[in-house]
Amino acid sequence: MMDSERRISEHPILGSPEKEPKVVRFYYDGKECEGNEGEPIAMALKAQGVMIHRYTQKRHEPRGMFCAIGRCTDCVMVVNGQPNVRTCITPLEADMDVRTQYGVRAMEEGEGK
Repeated sequence: MMDSERRISEHPILGSPEKEPKVVRFYYDGKECEGNEGEPIAMALKAQGVMIHRYTQKRHEPRGMFCAIGRCTDCVMVVNGQPNVRTCITPLEADMDVRTQYGVRAMEEGEGK
């Protein structure tokens, strides 16, 4: 699947992306990635093929983007050290550190899933 086929062409809340988006670097679980500045973090992750954003605290079940308008909490992740950020409505910025959320926090180094 091509990168453009994974992108959301029009978001119901954030509108349409710019015609000439600026490509920026960000980090997903320590891995360097690229996305379009200002697009929702969830969209940039989807374009990279990332579908799991968090694991539930009690049953460790995977969750990803569901409503894409900020109403549910399935897309929450740890962004720049802040847990519970709704990535479907949070614009991507250069050098953001985005991490999979485990329960209510990021996984510590050396900790297993």
